[in-house]
Amino acid sequence: MSILVAAIQMHSVPNQPMKNLNTALKMVRNARSQGAGIIVLPELWKSGYYLSKEEFGFLGENKKGSTVRKFQELAMELGVVLVVPFIEKEEKNLYISTAVIEKSGDLLACYRKSFLWGREKEIFSPGEREYEAVQTSVGKIGILICYDIEFPEPSRHLALQGVELIIVPSVWSIPAEPRWDIQLPARALDNTVFVLGVNTAYEGSCGKSKLIAPDGRVLAEAPANEPCILIHEVNFDLIRETRKKIPYLRDLNNSQPI
Repeated sequence: MSILVAAIQMHSVPNQPMKNLNTALKMVRNARSQGAGIIVLPELWKSGYYLSKEEFGFLGENKKGSTVRKFQELAMELGVVLVVPFIEKEEKNLYISTAVIEKSGDLLACYRKSFLWGREKEIFSPGEREYEAVQTSVGKIGILICYDIEFPEPSRHLALQGVELIIVPSVWSIPAEPRWDIQLPARALDNTVFVLGVNTAYEGSCGKSKLIAPDGRVLAEAPANEPCILIHEVNFDLIRETRKKIPYLRDLNNSQPI
C-alpha cells in the first residue's frame, strides 16, 4: 500500500490566529489538490511559538472547539486524513495537543505533548507518557510532538504497536538544526518505520520538514527558509523489505530482557 503524505511547512505569524488559519486552509486545499492522502500541520501553527502564557491561554480551546471542528468539516469535504495541532485548554491547564481526523470527519485521537522544552514548562502542562497507535484509513500512525522525538522510548513504543508512520509536528529552532537532522533519521532507523517531521518556517525555525525512510534515508526535504508544501509517496511495503535486511525489532523480540 502506498499513499502521498503532505507536510505543511508554513509561516506561523505570532499571535495572528485568523491570518494563520486562512494560510493553513489554503495550503491544505492545495496539498489535497496534488493528491495527498494525509496532510499534517506543524506544532502551534495557529498561534506562533513565542507568546506569553496569557496569550496562549486566550487561544486555548477544547477538542470540541472551533479549530478542530473546522478541520473535521474540511476533512469530510476533501476526503482526506488531517493531523492538526492545537492549543488545548482543560480547566486551568494548557496542553500542546494534536488531533487526528479521519476523512469521515471523525476525531480518531487527541495526543498531548509529553516532553516539554525550555520555557514551555512555564506555560503548558505535559501530557501523560502514553503513546497509542492510531488506525486510519491510510495506515497505522503515531503522533509525537517536537521534543518527544528526541527520546528513543516513545518511538519504540509506537513501533511495537505496529505503527508504520510516526508524524512529528514541530517548531524546531535554527540552533537545534543539527539535532533535527540526526534525531528524525535515527528514530526511523531505530524502528524501521517512516518518520515525517513537519516544521514551521521563519521566526527562528530551521524549516527542513522531511520524510525519512525506514532505513534512515531522507526521501524528501523542504527548504530551510521558506514556506513549502512537501509531498512525497510513502510505500509501506518498504517497511517489510527493510526489516528483512535490518531485523532490529525481530532480534529485539527474540533477545533476553536487558
